Amino acid sequence: MNDTLLQRITLNPHICHGKPCIRGLRYPVEFILELLSSGMTTEQILADYDDLEYEDVLAVLLFAARLSQVKSIHKIAS
Repeated sequence: MNDTLLQRITLNPHICHGKPCIRGLRYPVEFILELLSSGMTTEQILADYDDLEYEDVLAVLLFAARLSQVKSIHKIAS
């Protein structure tokens, strides 16, 4: 099921500057994560954005979880 969910996240250099988006729509993963982190529930997001599906939100969370599974993080000079 995880692979099926991750297929909902697409990368296209012509959509949202190549950022990971949901199903080729103009909803970047980061946007949905920001909504969730601001306190919106999945149900509220789905009510506000009719073309999104419950599985899209799950795919965003799975994608973010996979990105966080790095071995180490190195600070870049500021």
